[in-house]
Amino acid sequence: MFPIFGRVTAPPSGYFLATGGGIVAFISVIVKLLIVIAGLYMLFNIIFAGYQFISAGGDQKSVEAAWGKIWQSLVGLLIVAGSVMLAALFGWILFGDTSAILSPKIYTP
Repeated sequence: MFPIFGRVTAPPSGYFLATGGGIVAFISVIVKLLIVIAGLYMLFNIIFAGYQFISAGGDQKSVEAAWGKIWQSLVGLLIVAGSVMLAALFGWILFGDTSAILSPKIYTP
């Protein structure tokens, strides 16, 4: 129709991000989903704690509660990020690949 753009082929259909299949791919997707959910929960918790901090109006208990929420969110984020970093480190030490634990590959004949 328009020879300016050339011939465009459709991309392959299906889900090709997880290799292997079965339970290993399922667990890998679930772990990645939980990491994203933890990050989103931390983000919303920080936003609500900031709103609580702003609306405290000088009340010391509300300010302390807001700071407690902020610190708990940051500690949770550090735990999640640290677990991903440790999984990458152990994967690199044991298997020579940083994604060996979080994105396992099953090689079949």
